[in-house]
Amino acid sequence: MSPSEFVSTSHHPLADGHAWGWEIAVYLFLGGFTAGLLVLSGLARRRGPRATGEPGFALASSGLSIVGLGAISLGMLALFLDLAHKPFVWRLYVTMEPRSPMSWGAWILLLVYPVLLTGIALDPPRALRDRVPALARLARYAEDERVRRGLGLASIAAGLALGVYTGILLSALGARPLWSSGLLGPLFLVSGLSTGAAFAHMASPLAEERHRLARLDNLLIAVELALIALYLIGLASSTEAHAEAAKLLLGGPYTAVFWVVVVGVGLVAPLAIQALTVAGRIAPTHVAPVLVLIGGIVLRFVLVFAGQASHWSRL
Repeated sequence: MSPSEFVSTSHHPLADGHAWGWEIAVYLFLGGFTAGLLVLSGLARRRGPRATGEPGFALASSGLSIVGLGAISLGMLALFLDLAHKPFVWRLYVTMEPRSPMSWGAWILLLVYPVLLTGIALDPPRALRDRVPALARLARYAEDERVRRGLGLASIAAGLALGVYTGILLSALGARPLWSSGLLGPLFLVSGLSTGAAFAHMASPLAEERHRLARLDNLLIAVELALIALYLIGLASSTEAHAEAAKLLLGGPYTAVFWVVVVGVGLVAPLAIQALTVAGRIAPTHVAPVLVLIGGIVLRFVLVFAGQASHWSRL
């Protein structure tokens, strides 16, 4: 039998270490949060203008778009800070690699900006409209139902693509068994929708609207809990490497922060509080939405750092 040689990069510092820091976790959170705001604003626009009396979101037109623009810009800044070769970031936009999630993500992020800016331009805040008469004239296009519904559809599509991408970015990196799950895309999307609904809940000036957003967020939290359960079951029942990776969250170093902060504080507690609020048993409060936002960002930190701590069995 002739001797053979096996070369592995598993001991390389970039493979075994934590190549991604806080910047990526912040970027993933803000991307998902923006995705939630885009979907909410899109749904509201497709329901019709508030003047018609149809149910919608009071902040949908300009408020959520402005916050989304700021959030995604901060997320892009965090991503830029993480880049090792910052002067060459422009190269992402001179080519398109269909098999690369990062390439898809770069273009999705770029296309999100026109959608957000168009939403602001067609329905600018009153203060901005009074100061810039040109915006007031431009806003008249929003009165056209086809324009409004078209923008709503574009917002929903951009939000869904951005939300799913934040999870696919991790799941596409097969070198980490904790990330090797097709459920990360749906999980990050639902989590982003939940954080977006939580923010809209806090910011809405209308009691009826806050009630509807709390009910929506409860549904999203329930789905998120189910996805987390399926994600962990899938890991634990898969290969040995996946099962070992799952132990990072099931008895390992990330167990406490995952179950106490993400699941307990960020999901179960707000679900209980908002259920009591919707039922009229307690007064409306901003506590639950704040907890949802905390749970959303901690979820990204846990999965980013725990994922980098997981590895395949070394040969």
